[in-house]
This record gives sequence, structure tokens and C-alpha cells, in this order.
Amino acid sequence: MDLSLENIKEFLSQNLIWGNTNESILIFISSIILGLIFKGIISKYLSHYLYKIIGKKETRLGVEKFDNLLTKPISFFVMLIIIFIGSSKIQLPYSWPYEVQIGDSIKYVFGIKMILYRGFSLIIIYSIFRIALRIIDFIGLIFIQKAQESENKMDDQLVPFAIEIVKFLAWIIAISIVLSNVFKIEIGAVIAGLGIGGIALAMASKESLENLLGSFTIFIDKPFTVGDLVTVGNITGVVEKVGFRSTRIRTFDKSLVTLPNKKMIDAELDNLGLRPIRRIKFSIGLTYNTSVDQIK
Repeated sequence: MDLSLENIKEFLSQNLIWGNTNESILIFISSIILGLIFKGIISKYLSHYLYKIIGKKETRLGVEKFDNLLTKPISFFVMLIIIFIGSSKIQLPYSWPYEVQIGDSIKYVFGIKMILYRGFSLIIIYSIFRIALRIIDFIGLIFIQKAQESENKMDDQLVPFAIEIVKFLAWIIAISIVLSNVFKIEIGAVIAGLGIGGIALAMASKESLENLLGSFTIFIDKPFTVGDLVTVGNITGVVEKVGFRSTRIRTFDKSLVTLPNKKMIDAELDNLGLRPIRRIKFSIGLTYNTSVDQIK
């Protein structure tokens, strides 16, 4: 078999499928194989680099915890980038149009090519968003550790709530990016069109809004904090978390009860942890022949 340079060039330049040469197909396949081999090493390096930026001065958790949170999502992102680079020379059939010029405007044609391009863009945005959420989780763990070291119980209650707010804002940003860049929807037009629809949505989500306002009332009025022993209705237990919608209480039988924040501020709440003293009443059975010394 003649493996001269001319024969190799001729083989690589031959069309295989959809007008793609053997060279472009081999580059695509090789990039996937190399990505599977080296994605772990690359993601580990990127994770350590991010740690130097975000948590270098933080000794409470360490780089191991950061790696546990970030290695997998970074590895997934690295693999997507390698596939994107490897497929940059892959051509799809012209019979799969993505966009068509009509006059001065461009009309996007729904089809296989659109699904592939926009689907891949959606996955890329998801991978970046997943990394951002893990970074938020790590920073949240740092603040939770600091809150536990302080004597103020309000910190233990405020930090998880703040983390949920940041995650909620991250979700809004991610959805906005997906709508504008993937589905080509004008966000400004959507917001402007929420007039009557927004009112209807607010009416439909009345309970959720009441629970959200209840969470702010809890933080402002401070009827209890995380760690307090409370009784709400027939539920008695220790408050573990106050979230957007609900409060979680760990009962004495170790079950976790979730109560809407609206109920936490509307119902009669007895904060047992604020009692200066606690009365304990119990009966001791004695026989008639018990002596005074034994009773004492």
C-alpha cells in the first residue's frame, strides 16, 4: 500500500458525505477522542484557576470542595467547546436552510439545521449557567460558614435567603439570554406586552406573592430566627431555614415540616426559645412506706 504524501493528501481531500472531506471528518472525530481523553485534566486546571480568583484567600472549605462542585460542569463545558471547534469545518447540506434573505430582512427557516444550531447554543448557555450556579453555591457555603461562626443568629437566616435571591436573579438572566440569543425574541417587546397578562399572572400567583411578602415580614419583624424552637398550630420544632416561599421546621421526631410563610405570620406563633424560664410539670409515684429521706 502506497502511503506517499501525495496519496495522503488525495485521500484527505476526497469528499465523504454532504460535501465534507475526509480531513474534516477526521478532525471532527479526533477532536471528540482528544476531548474525552483530556477533558478531565483541562477541567481540573480551569477549576484550580477559578479557585485562585474566587476562593484563594478562603481556608474554611479549600480547593477540594471547589473541585467537587465545579469539575463536572466545567468538564461538560470543555467537551462542548472541543466539539464546537472540531465541527467548525463540518458542512451541513444546503437543503437544510437556516436563514433565508427576503428583501432587507432575514427569515429563519424551521428545520434540522435550526434545531442543531439553536439546540447546541442552548446547551452551551446551560453549561455556563450550571457553572455559575455552582460558583454561587461555593460562595454561599463560605458565607454560611462565616454566619455559623458569628453569635448573631440573624446571619444564619439571612445568608440562605440571600443565596436564593441571587440564584433567582441568575435564572432570570439565563432565561433572558436564551430568549434573545437562541429563540431571537425581543425581551423589551415581551416586557411591554405583559400589561394585562402581567395582572392576570399576578392574580394567579397570589399565594406565591403572599408567601414572598411573608418572608420579608419575617426578616423585618423577626418573630423568630433560624435555630429557635417554635410552635405553629400543632407543629413544634426547630426552625432550620426560611426561604422565598416557605419555612422548614425540624420536629422532635426528626421529620422536616414545610410551612408556607403566609401561615408563619398569620397563625399564632409561640417562640419557645424566647422564654426566660421553662416550666416542666411531671408526677412522681410514691408508695406509702417511702421514708422522708428517700423522698428528699
